[in-house]
Amino acid sequence: MKNAINWFEIPVKNFDKAKKFYETILGADLQVMEAMGMKSAFFPAALEAGGIGGCIIQGEGYEPSPKGSLVYLNGGDDLAVPLSRVDAAGGKILLPKTAIGQNGFMAHFIDTEGNKIGFHSMK
Repeated sequence: MKNAINWFEIPVKNFDKAKKFYETILGADLQVMEAMGMKSAFFPAALEAGGIGGCIIQGEGYEPSPKGSLVYLNGGDDLAVPLSRVDAAGGKILLPKTAIGQNGFMAHFIDTEGNKIGFHSMK
């Protein structure tokens, strides 16, 4: 097994607000798709090169929560960059950029939907 994770979904209620939030903090466009009564917006991922993909998703049975599994998004070269956009985009930083030794850095925030999400980077 190459990776323990191969896909993730972040539940949202206000799809447009959440999409704008993630596009703002990541500085990237999320691609929208509707299928099986659900609406999704996909995070950038190089799936053909073995990258890990995920999306925000709105649909029955998907409930935002600050509890449960914690997804860490790629913070790029330095997670301080996307983290600096969280508050202005409507989120809240819970754990500022924190060193985790040889494993780089991490941070936690609450998105506009109330989900607790993390960032990780090596710098």
